[in-house]
Amino acid sequence: MSKAITRFLSHDLEGHEPNEPVILFLHGYGADERDLPELMSFLPELAWISPRAPLPSPHDGFSWYQANELVNPTVEEASAATDSLWDWLDQQIPAESKIIVIGFSQGGLMATQLLRTRPERIQGTVILSGFMATGELPGDAELAKTKPRVIYTRGLEDQMIPKTSVSLLNSWLQTHTKAITKSYAALGHSVDSRVMADVADYVQGQLS
Repeated sequence: MSKAITRFLSHDLEGHEPNEPVILFLHGYGADERDLPELMSFLPELAWISPRAPLPSPHDGFSWYQANELVNPTVEEASAATDSLWDWLDQQIPAESKIIVIGFSQGGLMATQLLRTRPERIQGTVILSGFMATGELPGDAELAKTKPRVIYTRGLEDQMIPKTSVSLLNSWLQTHTKAITKSYAALGHSVDSRVMADVADYVQGQLS
């Protein structure tokens, strides 16, 4: 069983209209809930929430799951973390509010997990320097039919995510989504203003 989420940051959750989406930030391995909310300076003014992953990583920061392979775990290895995250989200965000997920690296995997398990709750998916779990999930068949619009960004100098993982994610996105795929010269395992300009355009498009 995955541990429960106990800490998070949020803004305007109580004041937002139920028919408006909420942005969900999912940080990467070794980071915490403070890592991504500063990206709101690039994004439309929406309510947002940023949880801390529940498992301490071996050095600093936190991790969403434990697995034999940190990159590209199996869907079985990521299932407890996914279920725990959904349980927490159901307590924090009204059922009528859709979610725009923005996940970095390991958080990008968790973003795909949410999309692949309950696609009806997701209004947008942003995968920043991410990867995905191997295996089939219940939502995959529906996604292959509906093909929601997703954005996936990565730096061409990213040495953290293997090319095989990039290929696996790209292949899945091509068959299950209408993916906007962006790569950036002279960028490593990170985001910059170029990335966020494209992400802002995507998020604005999902609101239209």
